[in-house]
Amino acid sequence: MIVNNVIGLAKTAKVFNVPTILTTVLAERGGHLIKGLQDVFPDQRPIDRSFINTWQDANVAGAVKKTGRRQVVLAALWTEICLAMPAIQALGEDYDVFIVTDASGGVSVEAHDMAVRRMVQAGAVPITWLAVLGEWQRDWAREETAAGVGGVILEHGGASGVALAWEMQLLATGAKAGT
Repeated sequence: MIVNNVIGLAKTAKVFNVPTILTTVLAERGGHLIKGLQDVFPDQRPIDRSFINTWQDANVAGAVKKTGRRQVVLAALWTEICLAMPAIQALGEDYDVFIVTDASGGVSVEAHDMAVRRMVQAGAVPITWLAVLGEWQRDWAREETAAGVGGVILEHGGASGVALAWEMQLLATGAKAGT
C-alpha cells in the first residue's frame, strides 16, 4: 500500500510540475530507491546521503532551498525517523510542512502513529496522497492537468479509481446512446 501511495504521490507531483527531490541512504550498501518511484523520474539521480535526518544533508537542504518554495510535502520510508526528523527541522526553519501519512510507514503501526502525533505537535499538517492530489487539482475544469490526474487516480486510487472508471464508462455509454 505504501509503495502504491508514494508512487501515486510522485506521479501527481509530476503532473503538476512540483519540484521533487529523491534521496537514498548509502546506495552502495543497498539503500536503493523503490524502483517504481525511480521510474516516475527516470532522469533524476537521487541524492545519496548518509545522514539519518535528511535535512542535515547540505545537498538535500540546498536542493529544497533552491526551489524557493516555503511549503514542503514530505513522505519517507520510516515515519519515525526519515519523515519525523526532517519535518521537525524544516518546521524549525519556518517551512510549512505537510506530511503524507499514507505514503510513509513506520516499523509498526504504533511507531507510525506516535511519529505522526509528534510531527503534528510540532506544527506539521498530516495529509494523504489523494488529498494532496485533490488540493492541487481543485477543479475538474482545470483541463491542463485533469487527464493526468485522472490517470493517476485510475492507476493508484483504489476505490476512487474504480469510481472514476465507472463514471467514465457511464459518460462513454451515455454519449453513444445520445443521452
